[in-house]
Amino acid sequence: MAKGKNQHVVPHSDGWAVKGAGNSRATKVTPTQSEAIQVAQTIARNQQSDTKIHGENGRIRAGNSYGKDSCPPMDKK
Repeated sequence: MAKGKNQHVVPHSDGWAVKGAGNSRATKVTPTQSEAIQVAQTIARNQQSDTKIHGENGRIRAGNSYGKDSCPPMDKK
């Protein structure tokens, strides 16, 4: 279960924004999606939460979890 807010990388009029889940204002706006992803990953690691990467159309296209997984994979490779 995630401790902090999930971090969303979303399109913004000035490039790409990192927003905490449920927040109306951006935490940070960057010119490129790559930079926004790095910022979101840092915040998510610190808060043990998830990242949700949105495409230009606004739909989620990727994500990662940085918290404890309540349903970890069963295979032990």
